[in-house]
Amino acid sequence: MAKGYWIARMDIHDPERYKDYVAATKAPFEKFGAVFHVRGGEATTLEGKARARNVVIEFASRQVALDCYNSPEYQAAAKIRQECAEGELLIVDGV
Repeated sequence: MAKGYWIARMDIHDPERYKDYVAATKAPFEKFGAVFHVRGGEATTLEGKARARNVVIEFASRQVALDCYNSPEYQAAAKIRQECAEGELLIVDGV
């Protein structure tokens, strides 16, 4: 079964509030076995619109990635993120 990956590209408008989001994601990410491959760091934009923060998170499968996103724990965290950041979040299948 292919792994599932979250790819998030965000611009953070309120860094202090974003810390609350990061803290709120700890429990659901642990619960669903999230493995971070990229979490911030320097990026070089070659094409398209750049975002300030880029994150790649691995899950055991697409379904587990979806289950994490749809969990009550993550949805509570997502509301915080939506208050202080904007961008894109998608799930892709691994190879």
